[in-house]
Amino acid sequence: MEAELKDKSDNKIQLERPEDILRLNIYDENGNETGEYLEFDLTSPSYILDYQELIEKDKENRRKFRDALLIIEKKQDHKGKKLFSYKEEEMLKAYADFNKNSEITYDMFLGKGGLRKILCGRQISLTTLGAVDRVIENQIMPEIKKNAKNIKDKIIKKYSNNEKRSDVIE
Repeated sequence: MEAELKDKSDNKIQLERPEDILRLNIYDENGNETGEYLEFDLTSPSYILDYQELIEKDKENRRKFRDALLIIEKKQDHKGKKLFSYKEEEMLKAYADFNKNSEITYDMFLGKGGLRKILCGRQISLTTLGAVDRVIENQIMPEIKKNAKNIKDKIIKKYSNNEKRSDVIE
């Protein structure tokens, strides 16, 4: 079902929410609703493409982090400027960069601030990113993939000039 505009009084219009919107309400660790949510338009092919981009950019980000750690390990360690040694400071900086890049990458798919919403204010870590990956893989992507065939069928139906063609999208 497509979104419809409802004519409102006083020169206002309202977009009605279509059925093909996946809305995930966010709950904290105690099971209390936070009031935050994520929404995905299941009829939009951009989410499948954004997910592919998320996977590629996440792999690249993890590779850069591993490479940075390898370079740091090969360097000579010495006393740092403050609390930590030079190598420890460099590792922490590399980890902070990894977290910053991860947030940008995940928000590309989840929407602005989406990663922070899922984490309920917790800090990004490799553990929390694993939990977010499970949410995406188990709750979001199955719904998006299920609708991918519907998208293909709608495109074929709309743009095939009423001729049944299976070669429109391959």
